[in-house]
Amino acid sequence: MADTTNASQTLSREDVAAELESLANELRGTEGEIDVAVGNKSVTLSPDETVDYDVEVSEREPMIGDKRESISIDVSWKADE
Repeated sequence: MADTTNASQTLSREDVAAELESLANELRGTEGEIDVAVGNKSVTLSPDETVDYDVEVSEREPMIGDKRESISIDVSWKADE
């Protein structure tokens, strides 16, 4: 069974930084479960001591319309069953 919880928001840069710092503090501060805020919910996860970390940066300048830039960050690990 696959469960997915997601949330999309428009936040200030400062608020995004605070969200990322909160996640970093969870990863840094514990050796077991971490609580990840997803919108108005909290999801408890159990990351391994080492995780896979991928960063992708995209810059798009279409012929018509506004230039778009994005950063995608993926942190993953094999979960214990």
